[in-house]
Amino acid sequence: MYVLFDTLKDSSRLWIFQSSREFTPSEVKEIERKLQDFVEEWTRHGDDLKGSYRIVYDHFIILAVDESFATVSGCSIDASTHLIKNLENEFQIDLLNKLNTAFRHGEHLNIVSLGDFQRYVEEGKIVPETTVFNNMVQTKSELETLWEIPANKSWHKRYF
Repeated sequence: MYVLFDTLKDSSRLWIFQSSREFTPSEVKEIERKLQDFVEEWTRHGDDLKGSYRIVYDHFIILAVDESFATVSGCSIDASTHLIKNLENEFQIDLLNKLNTAFRHGEHLNIVSLGDFQRYVEEGKIVPETTVFNNMVQTKSELETLWEIPANKSWHKRYF
C-alpha cells in the first residue's frame, strides 16, 4: 500500500540505494513509475505493507516501510532487492555497490570509489567538514538527522 513519504512515521524503516551516476529526467520518471507500482503491491506474506519511496538528488532511491503497520519479512526485502537489480539492468546503473561513496563539493554531488575518497582526504580535497551521505541510516528519523552530515561526524571520520 503506497502512502506519501512525508506521512510515514519517523520510526519507519528504510533502505537507501545510491546510483553510480545521475539519473536523467526521463529515467527519474520511469524509475518513479516502477517504484510506485512496486510499493502499491509490496506485501509481507500476503499482507499489505505501508510503504513509500523517494528519489533524492537524482542519485538516491529511498524505499521505506512503516513497520508499526506491518513488519517486513525476508521475502519482502528480497522482492525489493529484485526490483533494484532489475533497475540496475534496465538503466545500466550500479545501485548496490556499497564501496561507492557520495559527498558534496559545494552544490555538486560526487560519487567516487572508497579508494578515491581516501585519496581525496589525503590530498586535502575532502576535509572533515565536507558533507557526506551516510547511507547506513535505517529510519526516516535518521534520514532527516544523520544522512547528510560532516565527514568527521560519520563513519568516514576514520579517514582523517
